[in-house]
Amino acid sequence: MTLASTTLCFAGETAQTQYVIISFDGALHLEQWERSRALARETGARFTYFLSCVYLLSPETRKAYQAPGMARGRTNVGSGYSREDVAGRLSQIWSARSEGHELASHGCGHFDGGKWSADDWSAEFDQFSTIVANAWKLNGIEGEPQGWQEFARSGFRGFRAPYLSTSKGLFRTLENKGFAYDASTVSSGPAIPEKRNGVTRFSLPLIPEGPRDRQVIAMDYNLYVRHSGGKEKPEAASAFEQRAYEAFMASFEKEYAGRRTPMQLGFHFTLMNEGAYWNALERFARNVCVRADVKCVSYQTYLEAVSDRAPAAQGGT
Repeated sequence: MTLASTTLCFAGETAQTQYVIISFDGALHLEQWERSRALARETGARFTYFLSCVYLLSPETRKAYQAPGMARGRTNVGSGYSREDVAGRLSQIWSARSEGHELASHGCGHFDGGKWSADDWSAEFDQFSTIVANAWKLNGIEGEPQGWQEFARSGFRGFRAPYLSTSKGLFRTLENKGFAYDASTVSSGPAIPEKRNGVTRFSLPLIPEGPRDRQVIAMDYNLYVRHSGGKEKPEAASAFEQRAYEAFMASFEKEYAGRRTPMQLGFHFTLMNEGAYWNALERFARNVCVRADVKCVSYQTYLEAVSDRAPAAQGGT
């Protein structure tokens, strides 16, 4: 058995343009919604927000969700803080969408689905769609915008697994559910995405970081663990920021001067080490996203930009 696999490598624009894809997992705190959207307005960047659907539930409505094999209402990340907080998040989502950002799925309860079956993943995705579609009504929030239901049904085209934990059942379900891409895997460096059985797989790269250039996943949480063992170390925050910025820039410059493989960076809405990694991100975006031959885009926009040049997939399923 072989996978139908296509490497999305094209001549023309993708050879000349340096693409940068910046994404955020979870999308909880309203302050970080505002901050990221402000950065986008300043630099021209467009982001992908991987939403955890339980953040569209308040403490009173959290039992609308039931994870596979779990008690109703249980999650690994809580829920929205209040009805008012959920209302604010719904407004942020709709505003971000209108500004050209992408909303994608991070599942609901942030559980490790590495051992989930295809049926388990299917149930998780079904609940995601239902909760997003019904978020306004579930929470008794007025003002659902026209077009929200269509957005809930067909606007979420991509997925990233919590903990980057994948399984064969996940990939089968992504194909069956008609997802355009998955962004849950890791590559040894910036890599051209591959299309397998109709679903494009993007991989967060390992990048050199620190005085010894040790490899680390290009995501803020992995830097946080590398730098301070996953615990706050405020006295070293400025040093961590500089290390992160230098790692981002070095990896970018290598691609920019070379193959111009799309570069991916992942973040969360948590300000780890006093915001060191968000500070590094902002410096990075202000440096590179404003360049004429660089496009800081969402995953979906990148796919749309290269789709007309994709070669036909070969092989069976």
